[in-house]
Amino acid sequence: MTTTFARRSAALLAFAAFGFSSSAYAQDKTAKIGVLTDMSSLYADINGPGAVVAIKMAVEDSGLLAKGWKIDVLGGDHQNKPDVGVNVARQWIDTEKVDVISDTPNSGVALAISNLVKEKNAILLNSGAASADLTGKACNANTISYTYDTYMLANGTGKALTKAGGDTWFFLTADYAFGAALERDTTAVVTANGGKVLGGVKHPLNTSDFSSFLLQAQNSKAKIVGLANAGGDTTNSIKQASEFGIVEGGQKLAALLLFINDVHSLGLKTAHGLTFTESFYWDLNDDTRAWSARFQERAANKAKPSMTQAGNYAAVRHYLKALEALGGNPHDGAKVVAKMKELPTDDPLFGKGPLREDGRRLIPAYLFEVKKPEESKGPWDYYKLIATIPAEDAAKPLKDSDCPLVKK
Repeated sequence: MTTTFARRSAALLAFAAFGFSSSAYAQDKTAKIGVLTDMSSLYADINGPGAVVAIKMAVEDSGLLAKGWKIDVLGGDHQNKPDVGVNVARQWIDTEKVDVISDTPNSGVALAISNLVKEKNAILLNSGAASADLTGKACNANTISYTYDTYMLANGTGKALTKAGGDTWFFLTADYAFGAALERDTTAVVTANGGKVLGGVKHPLNTSDFSSFLLQAQNSKAKIVGLANAGGDTTNSIKQASEFGIVEGGQKLAALLLFINDVHSLGLKTAHGLTFTESFYWDLNDDTRAWSARFQERAANKAKPSMTQAGNYAAVRHYLKALEALGGNPHDGAKVVAKMKELPTDDPLFGKGPLREDGRRLIPAYLFEVKKPEESKGPWDYYKLIATIPAEDAAKPLKDSDCPLVKK
């Protein structure tokens, strides 16, 4: 009798505790988002303050503020150094109680932050870093990659140029995780399509003088000089390649990662004819045009949004949708990411599409070419669409994935 009473009492206490916990959880309508980005260096224009603007727009457009939620957005500079990025993120998570780290341009930083959010059960919403390893061998249940990756870039630009006759390549590669992944993935595509890599050279991040690297590319006689770099490194290498007469000498530049901000910086006279792959362009449709006009009004430099800035908006919108579906914030990163994968994604910039078990958002990619000056109808009218790459072809097939989360 005593035993039965004790069991019933324990059950009632457990039920009461569960009820209290569920009630408190349902009433927790707070979230903190830390935008970890490059505020002052070579990726500041394509991410940087613009990423913070895009994420604040996502918070406003979610409708949660009007429903009583309190959502804070913090901005921080990782200085393109993994140790600095981890220190900032750790401080945010431990002291500021940040739930989500977003953006993370620079794959070295992103890979380090991905490990940290797994350890702390927080969330990484990656839009800025390209390494396909984030949803491959380094994937985990707390990390999402929303916008693009090196597999997409290689299978867009690399495949198109090789099939068009560019069957010999030489790489100029940024000497860190992103450059290595992009050269690796592009090399695989080039060789699979009958091409050959004649050589390559690695350059330090944020290089100002590419002369010695371009001389090696020129001497290789490769038909394609593949630029496995980004941001200021890409624009500097393209400008100096023009001075070296690389294209006039019969070689073609492959900008394996190019952003609209880069084209704006270069100007159409220098950039025209470049072929590249992106998953977003402000002038794709009415929805992208409307959102981009709003973004441009708020951006400090009055620029149109980059692909990664748009990806930050979409990723955070989906994160907030998951919180609302959960009825509150459990402050449990893996639980929220699981809900994000369960819910269908749908936003005005990238449309509908699944969020796979490896953390990769499936979206189409687009092969663009930079217009000639006389083809442009006005400011920021820089791209012409060459081909659309279906979503299932723009991401590495799950059957080939080395992500430990993928069940085969």
